[in-house]
Amino acid sequence: MELQVRLRQLIIFFFLFLTVLEHASCSRILRIAKPDRHDIAASARWLVSQNIWGVLSTLSIEHDGAPFGNVVSYSDGLPGKGKGVPYFYLTMLDPTTRNALKDSRASFAISESPIGTCKRDPMDPTCSKLTLTGKLLQLDEGSEEEKEAKKALVTKHPEMMDWPEGHEFSVFKLEIMNIFLINWYGGAKSITVDEYLRYKE
Repeated sequence: MELQVRLRQLIIFFFLFLTVLEHASCSRILRIAKPDRHDIAASARWLVSQNIWGVLSTLSIEHDGAPFGNVVSYSDGLPGKGKGVPYFYLTMLDPTTRNALKDSRASFAISESPIGTCKRDPMDPTCSKLTLTGKLLQLDEGSEEEKEAKKALVTKHPEMMDWPEGHEFSVFKLEIMNIFLINWYGGAKSITVDEYLRYKE
C-alpha cells in the first residue's frame, strides 16, 4: 500500500515537473530591455519584436463582414534583426486565411502582458498595447521575402516545421497602414508608419 502511495506521488511529481518545464520553455528571456515610454517608435517595435503571438482580425465572409479575431503566432524577423512587419504562417483551412483572400483589410493586436514585464491588468494604460491595421497579403511562394519570412517564423516557432503539408500553409504579411499604440496614460500615441518602420533595433 505504501509503495502504491509513493508511486502515485512520484507520478504526480513527474507530471508537475513536465508542466513547469513546458511553461519555462515557453517563457522567453528578453533580448532587449523595455524602451523609455517617451520613445514611441522604440516602444512599438519592442512590443512586436518581443512577442510571439497576438490577435489577428479579418472581415468574416461567413458572417456578413463581421470582425473575426483569431489568436495567431507570428514573427517580424530573425532575433535582433526584426523589421517590424508581422509575418504569419496560415492554413487555408482557417477562416482568417479565407477572409483575407476575399478582403485583405485586417488588424493585428498585441499586448505587453505575455512578455512578462507588465504586472498590472492588461487594460491598464501602463501595460503597453499595440494595434497594427492594414492589409493581410499572401507572399509569393519561393520569393526571397517568403523564404526570409519562413526562416524567421520557424526560428521563433520551431514546431511549425512539423505542421502538416496537407493543410496548405502559406506565408502572409501585414502591410501596415495605421498604428495605434498605448504605452502610458493620456490616450493613443502619435506615430507614423514611416517612423515605425525606420526605427533600428
